[in-house]
Amino acid sequence: MRQKLLLTLLLIFTIKSFSQDSKFSLDLSYPIPIDKNFVGENYDGIIDLGAKFKFAELNPLNLGASLTSGVLVNDSPPNNEFQDFKITAYLIQPRIFSELDIESIKSFHPSIGIGYTFIIFDAKGTQNGFDISGGSQTQSGLNINFGIAYDINDKLFAQIQYDFVKISLESEIPDIKYNTNVNILKIGLGYRL
Repeated sequence: MRQKLLLTLLLIFTIKSFSQDSKFSLDLSYPIPIDKNFVGENYDGIIDLGAKFKFAELNPLNLGASLTSGVLVNDSPPNNEFQDFKITAYLIQPRIFSELDIESIKSFHPSIGIGYTFIIFDAKGTQNGFDISGGSQTQSGLNINFGIAYDINDKLFAQIQYDFVKISLESEIPDIKYNTNVNILKIGLGYRL
């Protein structure tokens, strides 16, 4: 265990020594599902992890790519004695983004991103006496992201993000806002490597 930790720290310090102004950052956020839809009413946020890479600096815009992965859980009490299951939703969100880097507001970095979201719903437990563990379903759709980061110091930043996901539905599910729109607020910290 200590060897893995030592190797990880060595890797981070090696990356830092080769780059004075790194284009990589990692972030950790708490996702909060909001709005009156099937996710907002039934799921609680657990964690959201992200990585960003800025590949172009066009003053005052920075362009980049990011990948975030989050976990939401539905562990509400069963509706009746025949249902005892828990559903975990895993979100995978690749996107491209642009971030403003304006000299007059140097500590604040508003951003906008567009990408795609995959939500994997994984069920565990029983329903009507049948074991539904291992049952999973994937929904996906276009993702628009708005955010703002505030620099605490050169490496550490706080951020707030809003994700809107428009899910593409299968034909048997009614195409209404409750089933297609997912809204998630993320609050967290990030670290520039």
